[in-house]
Amino acid sequence: MNVVGTLPQMRDLSRRWHLAGETIALVPTMGALHAGHLALVAAASRECTRVVVSIFVNPTQFGPTEDFSRYPRDLDGDLRALSGLKVDAVFVPSAEGMYGPGFQTSVELAHLPRHLCGLTRTNHFGGVALVVAKLFNVVRPDVAVFGLKDYQQVRVIEQMVADLDQDVRILRHPTLREPDGLAMSSRNRYLSPADRATAPTLYATLQAIAGAVAGGATDAIRLAADGRARLEAAGFVPEYLALCSPETLDEVVTIEGPVLVAVAARLGATRLIDNLVAVPGGSPAAVSPAS
Repeated sequence: MNVVGTLPQMRDLSRRWHLAGETIALVPTMGALHAGHLALVAAASRECTRVVVSIFVNPTQFGPTEDFSRYPRDLDGDLRALSGLKVDAVFVPSAEGMYGPGFQTSVELAHLPRHLCGLTRTNHFGGVALVVAKLFNVVRPDVAVFGLKDYQQVRVIEQMVADLDQDVRILRHPTLREPDGLAMSSRNRYLSPADRATAPTLYATLQAIAGAVAGGATDAIRLAADGRARLEAAGFVPEYLALCSPETLDEVVTIEGPVLVAVAARLGATRLIDNLVAVPGGSPAAVSPAS
């Protein structure tokens, strides 16, 4: 397993693999790896002959009041976690390497970031699109694997790839969950024991909405309001809970087909996100992201 620290080294390694006729799968991460990340790596290894995992806490996707400085970092632990998997290179660039002196280019999308997390994290998805575009340019993957817990991020990247004619296939991977339903996340380690016990209510609320949709409920505004009330009663501070088009992320008023049910809420000092797709007439278990 190569640990690659510079963009020229990674570009050279990728070029040699491609010249040898091999294919490359990329799993972009910010480190602090957990079982969800490792599932993405396993999926990548089934797609291509070479697997690259990038570990980079990207400063351009954090706002000035967000947790960039305290975001969990554990490179030694991450390398140990990856050592038992089929990983050919771990790309660990520095911020200076990714964004050199005088850097001034941006990547912006007009519509998808103006929903959900983008309403309060106004620079976030521009930073995500920029770093992913740079990773694609350096690694030149044939496939890139992203987890659906960050559904809006996946849609932003899919749209960027389509709009810019980037030659990479985006593979969606279902959200991996703890036994009690909490979506796996690097930020879960911030939760106090009491908050950790409460946290599964987030997914349970989404499942309750999916059950109502499966049972014939069509008033999306009412379902969202009821869901927010349930979260507030449990001690969450909801940032949003919305029922949206899975493609455009526009909020839905009347449910006539599958809808994305997405939520962001603070529990104590920790911001949690989650989502599922609800289908009228479908089983909630069937429409929830698989574990």
